[in-house]
Amino acid sequence: MYDIAVIGSGAAGLSAALYAKRAGFSVVVVEEMPLSGGQIVNSAEVDNYIGIPHIDGFELAQKFRSHVDLYNVEFKTARAVEIKNFEKYKTLSLDSGENISALAIIIATGAKHKSLGVPGEERLKGRGVSYCASCDGPFYKNKITAVVGGGNTALEYAIYLSRICKKVYLIHRRDEFRGAKILSDNLKGLENVELLLNCVVERINGDKILESIDIKNRLDNSVKTIRLDGIFAAVGVTPDSGIAEGLLRTDSDGYIVADETCAASVEGIFAAGDVRTKQVRQIITAAADGAAAVASAEEYIAKIKK
Repeated sequence: MYDIAVIGSGAAGLSAALYAKRAGFSVVVVEEMPLSGGQIVNSAEVDNYIGIPHIDGFELAQKFRSHVDLYNVEFKTARAVEIKNFEKYKTLSLDSGENISALAIIIATGAKHKSLGVPGEERLKGRGVSYCASCDGPFYKNKITAVVGGGNTALEYAIYLSRICKKVYLIHRRDEFRGAKILSDNLKGLENVELLLNCVVERINGDKILESIDIKNRLDNSVKTIRLDGIFAAVGVTPDSGIAEGLLRTDSDGYIVADETCAASVEGIFAAGDVRTKQVRQIITAAADGAAAVASAEEYIAKIKK
């Protein structure tokens, strides 16, 4: 029996593990992949985490994990598939067949990339179709790539790839970007980046590897084919909240309903980071959620132990 079980090892989960361990609780972290960091590892550059300017997302994730490892936190690599709620404890079932009992559970499963939903995408994943420029960008040195999206992630991907690739197309369905102005301004000075606004990807072509994409201009409905070596989708995220289905209250988009205390709709279960309802989803707010969730869990555990 653990005091606290944390599901997820992104900024929120690692922060929760650190705060829980420092508070003297027994804690276990369940991570689906043996690589901590969550969405952080997909960021080519992080420049808004206070005190650590201009850092690669993967490096920042390693720093987070190294900090937690100083406290000998226990990690298990598996996917959490079900939470059962009992009067004074919870059980967490893993796809490995193991069951974990804990007084409180913190769900910090974050969010995952949305797909483009076009023909050829699923078949060519990992063979020219990617969702992580910092992970896969180096494979396209001096080649031609495209980024799809108009938010901060898409703009960051295009800037990052411009340093590696011969040519980068940035495809966005609207006539202006949703991302930060400083990023869009940086793009304007990049000679090897071509903006394709008011355009959408219709199809991804290729036999064994990606060869080209068909894009449609939304203004005149014309379609043209562009030869590419790789395409990076950055069209948003969706919460990884399947573990909450049938147990916790979620909003219409699937985010777990929880306020700044991170308390979910079932006592003893807390939601932290990108998986919960909140206004801003950034690394720094996820880390803050981890601390808040532990503070709330501490109050809950004290109450049930009376």
